[in-house]
Amino acid sequence: VQLQASGGGLVQTGASLRLSCAVSKRPFSMYALGWFRQAPGMKREFVSSISWSGKLTDYADSVKGRFNISRDNAKNTVNLQMSSLRPEDTAVYYCAASRMLSATSRTPFDFWGQGTELTVSS
Repeated sequence: VQLQASGGGLVQTGASLRLSCAVSKRPFSMYALGWFRQAPGMKREFVSSISWSGKLTDYADSVKGRFNISRDNAKNTVNLQMSSLRPEDTAVYYCAASRMLSATSRTPFDFWGQGTELTVSS
């Protein structure tokens, strides 16, 4: 499975941005997908996940109400729509795939893509 994240950049506080991740594996729909992030000097942390069907989602408390995860099984992509961005959202964001059909912050993820960097200026 290959995953390629894109969409990062430099934005100001309060801005919105969408990250996308293209997944090579077929059948794409048989994997739960997730987003993680790693800020400088910090451990990687869970951001959000979505089940194979798209019906179940999970979010870290720090992003609830501001971030929205979605997937398009026809296009083999998973997106992370981020709004009301804060400087503490600054990190490298990674997308990942799990062999499980649904996932939470505790689910092991088996495949990882290269990250895309987001910087939120104050």
